Amino acid sequence: MLMKKIKAVFLDYTGTMIREDGDDTKKLIEFFMANSDLNHPAEAVAMVWRLVKQYEMDSYLDNFLTEDEIVDKIIEKCAKEYHLQGDYDYLHETWQKSWIYAPLFDDVRPFFEQCPYPIYVITNDGEKYIRKSMEEKGLSPAGIVSAETVKAYKPHKEIFEEALKVAGCDKEEVVHIGDSIQSDIAGANNAGIKSIFLNRRNEQIAPDIISAENLMEVLNMI
Repeated sequence: MLMKKIKAVFLDYTGTMIREDGDDTKKLIEFFMANSDLNHPAEAVAMVWRLVKQYEMDSYLDNFLTEDEIVDKIIEKCAKEYHLQGDYDYLHETWQKSWIYAPLFDDVRPFFEQCPYPIYVITNDGEKYIRKSMEEKGLSPAGIVSAETVKAYKPHKEIFEEALKVAGCDKEEVVHIGDSIQSDIAGANNAGIKSIFLNRRNEQIAPDIISAENLMEVLNMI
């Protein structure tokens, strides 16, 4: 057992629990391809992801924007810079569906079934969408902590500190698992929480970062 004194597991949502290649995500990419100056799917994905992370980093406390507000700002920006046209309401609704109905990675359900500790989902996405997702997928986390609760996205430490309160644990008693070094690992470190980088894409990482290739491997570490 790698981690000692563990009483709870904090688990990231996007990229850790759910895949980013679901049907609704494909519809989003198709919309951008058909209705803007963007010429390649990879270009659209990179542009949107860059804007999401930029707006999340700029959204903090009094300047906080929800994910829905960020989507609206991205649509507005793309309309000006990439001549995005079409049914913006459809685009936003499809974006919301992508948060709810994105498919699980194959190891998530077994992880929930076999993990000996309560699992708390720690996410930048809106809580109401994650609750719908968990209901739709038949999963029952011990709690869901969203950035909107504390008006701070990962890697800010506030979301992790709120999760500790919800779980009723000290920082030494939890481990956070996520697929982003910049968001999950750095954020957990900012809050003094142990972390495991879920290296699903076999990235090159620093030797001091604890990592696992999948959630089944994580089970053997905690």
